[in-house]
Amino acid sequence: MEVKIGVQHAPREIVLESGQTAEEVERLVGEALGGKSPLLSLVDEHGRKLLVPSDRLAYVEIGETAPRKVGFGTL
Repeated sequence: MEVKIGVQHAPREIVLESGQTAEEVERLVGEALGGKSPLLSLVDEHGRKLLVPSDRLAYVEIGETAPRKVGFGTL
């Protein structure tokens, strides 16, 4: 699943592919924004952990991964 995170005062968004479900990501974002956790903590598909201070979150976009098109059919 693709997750895009906007961080305040950062010119670019953070994009990661995560193996977590949409419901799990939504729950973690809700906890971070609700004050239950000072950090939003997500794990990407390679097992790396991403930590973002919850007071710096601008937005989080949760979407499904689209399969990449390969070959001449993409034209």
